[in-house]
Amino acid sequence: MPLEGAAFTLACVVVAGSAVLMKEAAHTPAGFPALVATSTPDGRARVMHASDIRPAAELEPEVILIIEDEPEPEPEVTRWFDGRPVRPAGTRMMKVTAYSPDARSCGDHADGQTATLHSVWTNGMRLVAADTSVLPFGSMLTIPGYAGDSVVPVLDRGGAIKGERLDLLMPSHERARAWGVRELEVTVWEYADGLPAPDPRRVR
Repeated sequence: MPLEGAAFTLACVVVAGSAVLMKEAAHTPAGFPALVATSTPDGRARVMHASDIRPAAELEPEVILIIEDEPEPEPEVTRWFDGRPVRPAGTRMMKVTAYSPDARSCGDHADGQTATLHSVWTNGMRLVAADTSVLPFGSMLTIPGYAGDSVVPVLDRGGAIKGERLDLLMPSHERARAWGVRELEVTVWEYADGLPAPDPRRVR
């Protein structure tokens, strides 16, 4: 009968196909299939021989592009002095010495007051003397190694402080001597709020 004939033919094909697969497997390295079934984009089946498959070592390496975002600029830190924002106005190289408020540094002028009549305790004893023709009273400075890099005012002057010179107030004569003499780049600051600077001889 036709159905029985078709079934017999299908069985023969399956047996023959199995024999071919077993023969191919005998010539294929262990763990690697002789035939590999894949599919094409249109959904049809496709059978590939193991020898047609390229080992991973022969494949072209995959190129991966890593695009990093540009780092965001760090926000500008606002500096303050006397409750007002300040900004750098310039730098200058200066010879920097130190003094104390006692007689060993100030002699007969050791009265606890600066030339602007401010107490030596003003701003936590963090203030400087300068030549006011170079840096007027009220000038704001930062000096490396002094006052923790905080902004300090020019509130004093001295007979020996001429030109590009600074004298830093120290709490003791020993601290002043330990400072010695240094050549430093000093930063000069200005108010950034657009308002005029106060007269330090009036504000105490």
